[in-house]
Amino acid sequence: MTTDVGNGAAPGGSPEKTTRKLDRVVIRFAGDSGDGMQLTGDRFTSEAAAFGNDLATLPNFPAEIRAPQGTLPGVSSFQLHFADYDILTPGDRPDVLVAMNPAALKANIGDLPRGGTLIVNTDEFTKRNLVKVGYDSDPLEDNSLEGYQVHKVAMATLTIGALENTGLGKKDAERAKNMFALGLLSWMYHRPTEGTERFLREKFAKKPDIAEANVLAFRAGWNYGETTESFAVTYEVAPAKLNQGTYRQITGNTALAYGIVAAGQQAKLPVVLGTYPITPASDILHELSRHKNFGITTLQAEDEIAGIGAALGASYGGALGITSTSGPGVALKSETIGLAVMTELPLVIIDVQRGGPSTGLPTKTEQADLLQAMFGRNGESPVPIVAPQSPADCFDAALDAVRIALKYRTPVLLLSDGAIANGSEPWLIPDLADLPDLSVEFATAPNGPDGEFWPYLRDPETLARPWAVPGTPGLQHRIGGLEKSDGTGNISYDPANHDKMVRLRQQKVDGIEVPDVVVDDPSGQARVLVVGWGSSYGPIGAAARRVRKLGLPVAHAHLRHLNPFPKNLGEVLARYDKVVVPEMNLGQLALLLRAKYLVDAISYTKVQGLPFKAEELQDVLADVIKGVAS
Repeated sequence: MTTDVGNGAAPGGSPEKTTRKLDRVVIRFAGDSGDGMQLTGDRFTSEAAAFGNDLATLPNFPAEIRAPQGTLPGVSSFQLHFADYDILTPGDRPDVLVAMNPAALKANIGDLPRGGTLIVNTDEFTKRNLVKVGYDSDPLEDNSLEGYQVHKVAMATLTIGALENTGLGKKDAERAKNMFALGLLSWMYHRPTEGTERFLREKFAKKPDIAEANVLAFRAGWNYGETTESFAVTYEVAPAKLNQGTYRQITGNTALAYGIVAAGQQAKLPVVLGTYPITPASDILHELSRHKNFGITTLQAEDEIAGIGAALGASYGGALGITSTSGPGVALKSETIGLAVMTELPLVIIDVQRGGPSTGLPTKTEQADLLQAMFGRNGESPVPIVAPQSPADCFDAALDAVRIALKYRTPVLLLSDGAIANGSEPWLIPDLADLPDLSVEFATAPNGPDGEFWPYLRDPETLARPWAVPGTPGLQHRIGGLEKSDGTGNISYDPANHDKMVRLRQQKVDGIEVPDVVVDDPSGQARVLVVGWGSSYGPIGAAARRVRKLGLPVAHAHLRHLNPFPKNLGEVLARYDKVVVPEMNLGQLALLLRAKYLVDAISYTKVQGLPFKAEELQDVLADVIKGVAS
């Protein structure tokens, strides 16, 4: 939706800029992995958040630290969707594409709709760079882009010119061209500039000449938009009408880290993160390492196995043990997760899923670790599974995972993914008074019939065993990986005891209290239910909105708790004629739903390392709904 404001001529005879009001915009910055597209996109996002827009982002970058320059594998992009209303996704396609070189253009032009705005850095469109990505001719000159609104801008040349008096060499000056692009887009969309200039001076505080160069490049981009006749239109997107409160922009990994900090405070326990760096989970370690003042200890171990071993040892010692990883790391940690199941100690394992198998696609998203989380250990080894639905939801999901781990004395797997981890959205900062009480009571006295301490004497309601801090007088006990005798915890090879303990551990997980699943069915007339989990929430929700606007009723249910499932899930599934399950895997949740509830789930899958688009899910849902109605 657009509204044009302002016409005529400005003083001096130059045409007056027209301002067009929009309700939403999707911008994609794309360039070489050394062009600073992630920084550029993040800064634009920060200003959109500060302005009060609702937003969602999708960073997309190579796995290599420095992919070959100017090549298609080396393209890095950052997509931002911001609006004056509640949005759910980073957008299917960009309205504006900023292409810093031919590779960025070729990799992304297919997503730009006809009529979309294309801003191109012409300095990189050399014959060598064009040949490198397979262009036979210059697309800026052969009319192949005539269906788009093309703006040719010599960003490198203009940046070098703006910095000629700074004393920087040509190569160093050219590196600031991403700030020129940011300044130009900030002018186009009336973004404030003070925050970005302050950020640059703080980021490069130890190199004031570099800081000033970036500020000057940023201002040069703004001034170029203001003075050139190439851009006759600017755009305004008003702040969104969000629920009252204080917001900040947050990524999924940061929200998870904050959730762990808050959980430690609410549990009144020290937190120990034992981990090993792995994409895309490493930022959780980076963030938690900044919060030692909240009783957070972070250990970067020599490998994945040592990381979880330290975390489980911390839990044995009376702390809240956390470990973070991605799919390959979960595979390495599986034996220690099984040990946590056997010892029945609280432990949170954060799995930020990525494309697999093996090393797979380290920087691309996927949600294909569900069956690994459910069954990826030897023996009957049940583990609760929690999955956040968005970056901001990671905070609450972390608190929920810790609640389950502490109350039921069990390891818990938290399944995030790359889209959630690196994506960002506004987060309503909660009131501390509203956070749950997670405090625990440690065993302080013997509980056995003969004045002994029985480590496996269970709470009758939760089936949790007592948690005794080593060194507590009178509570000497032994735990480990061998099967335990019910109650006493003595090593037991008795067949009947093993059967009983296996069933008790399963019964404990099955009995975990989780909220009922809530169904979004505005009309109450839907015969088709779409069920999702994790980061598919946004695309499914946006697709459902589109389908309803077409007059087709559809219901949407999203699962945070994947083990155990909500108690009302079977009844919900049975109410609908068809159940559609979109997943970024080959149908793992659909498999579980079919097995447990005997529902003929329609599985729609995607494993491209990219999130679903709302438009593709819209088509799938519309076809199913029309099929049911016919």
